[in-house]
Amino acid sequence: MKTKFLTLAAVGVSSAFFLGVLLQSAHAQDPLVVNSKTLKLNFENERVRVMEATLPPGAKEQMHSHPAYVIYVLEGGRFRNYAPDGTTTEGTMKTGDVIFREPMTHAAENIGDQSMHLLLVELKSQSK
Repeated sequence: MKTKFLTLAAVGVSSAFFLGVLLQSAHAQDPLVVNSKTLKLNFENERVRVMEATLPPGAKEQMHSHPAYVIYVLEGGRFRNYAPDGTTTEGTMKTGDVIFREPMTHAAENIGDQSMHLLLVELKSQSK
């Protein structure tokens, strides 16, 4: 009886620990949390979250995740994206570009010589 209780207690503590790690990991991926110096929240409701990003030259964000989202480029520039598997891609965003992206986890870096200024509109999933 005592062994059974100790086993159940150990399973409960382990489960709580791993759930906490998962929740902390999910929260740590939130771009507003991990990139609070470059992002600010402009608007949020049950359907969208609108953020404004300002990346000065050389600024590199921490790894974070987005649901499907739209980027409106207020001021463009050159960027480098880092994927969780270590691959990198480079590109240019031009002022006035509108870009749709599927859900992704990444980190971005401004590799140009001018600040980049973006409006990000994350789309929240709709429950029916």
